[in-house]
Amino acid sequence: MTQSPPAVGELPMTRPPGCPFDPAEELTRLRRERPLVRMRYPDGHLGWLVTSHALVRSVLADPRFSTRAEIAHSPFPGAAALMEFPPAAPGMFLQMDAPEHTRYRRMLTGKFTVRRMRRLAEHVEKVATEQLDHMERMGPPVDLVRAYAQPVPALMICELLGVPYADRELFRDTATTANDPDATQDELDRAMAGSVGYLRDLVRAKRAEPTDDLLGDLATTGLTDEELVNIAILLMGAGLETTSSMLALGTFALLGRPEQLDAWRADGDLTDGAVEELLRYLTITPFLGRAALEDVELGGEVVRAGEMVTLAVHAADRDPARFADPDDLDLRRSAVGHLAFGHGIHQCLGQQLARVEMRVAFPALFRRFPTLRLAVPPEEVPLNHSQISGVLRLPVTWDGA
Repeated sequence: MTQSPPAVGELPMTRPPGCPFDPAEELTRLRRERPLVRMRYPDGHLGWLVTSHALVRSVLADPRFSTRAEIAHSPFPGAAALMEFPPAAPGMFLQMDAPEHTRYRRMLTGKFTVRRMRRLAEHVEKVATEQLDHMERMGPPVDLVRAYAQPVPALMICELLGVPYADRELFRDTATTANDPDATQDELDRAMAGSVGYLRDLVRAKRAEPTDDLLGDLATTGLTDEELVNIAILLMGAGLETTSSMLALGTFALLGRPEQLDAWRADGDLTDGAVEELLRYLTITPFLGRAALEDVELGGEVVRAGEMVTLAVHAADRDPARFADPDDLDLRRSAVGHLAFGHGIHQCLGQQLARVEMRVAFPALFRRFPTLRLAVPPEEVPLNHSQISGVLRLPVTWDGA
């Protein structure tokens, strides 16, 4: 079986004009015509690009594809694409394969219990209400990203990790800066150093006096301080920017589709399905990467050992072979089977917490401000389409101030 010649010179990332939620038109074309093609990476590596739901799901489920950073090639342009990365540090299990990944994953999965998620759901309601009270006091217009979309998941990470109440405002501000695409490199470095230093102190405190939270539970295991700090950093990074982006980008999408938003307001039973449909429609982590550990037959081609495969997850979640009328946002759709949280052994560990946050935060926002609308024309909303899709700012207003 012969391999096809290069078909894509770079990763297609440019969204269609006026369609900020849709994948690049080139990805749509490739999914239709040839869902597995060769792609040239910025460092010169010749790998693959996958665009169909079936093939993306197949790669994510296959242990012959690795997430290890030291054998990966970045598809994104920029200086980072030319860097070589070391093996994952202890605790950074997202960049590990089995059995190392399995050890950490098994230990953490048991901490995301139904009881803990139920307790966190009650706290989401409290946090959302407090942030909406603050928004109302500020009066319109406000930037929904800063006023709501970022604080809610940041404060929930505090609750999950067991950050003391007295420290939560400082921790929230530091964590938010560390995930701010507008921050300068100096600000990012200071925020990251501050977060790491704080988490080291927090781990030592949990060791001395374990508490009923995730980090307190983990502190009683055989994990080292370095492992605990790195796990906390992973949870902070994965749980803040993604959920924040979903809340802001999801609101932006819904404000442009008032008939969908009105249907949700009129029928609270839509909430669970509406959240899943927003996850599918937006798929805010548009690309994932895997490296082949051995030769793998995939989609009629052979991916050789060492070759990188970039998965266009957002294109896969718009695959008409899996979802009817996939480019329509339909809150009554059954979006079961979407890949927004990934698939396989690396499927998002905190997905249930993310769902809880969205199931509470979206309806709470729309109930509090029934006349919520954009304060600027849609084309003036600054977008961020890179490794995580979102809006940099979302100016909104409402009546009755």
